[in-house]
Amino acid sequence: MANIKSQKKRILTNAKAAERNKAVKSELRTRVKTAVKTAGTETSDEAVRIAVKRLDMAATKGIIHPNQAARRKSRLMKRINAAG
Repeated sequence: MANIKSQKKRILTNAKAAERNKAVKSELRTRVKTAVKTAGTETSDEAVRIAVKRLDMAATKGIIHPNQAARRKSRLMKRINAAG
């Protein structure tokens, strides 16, 4: 356990950020799975649009690296195009 007051504060702050980031990453996985599952249906375009939007937002907020967002979008589009 840390003895320095500022480090104790950082531990609490980091825990809060980790919880927020965990929720966003979980949503990303859910959105991508939904987009892949609905590939080829009429709701596919909307699901893909939302998944890409969430990936971009996560990259903008620093939750995932911008290159990771680009890679995941690329892989998502490949899977959608292969299925459709």
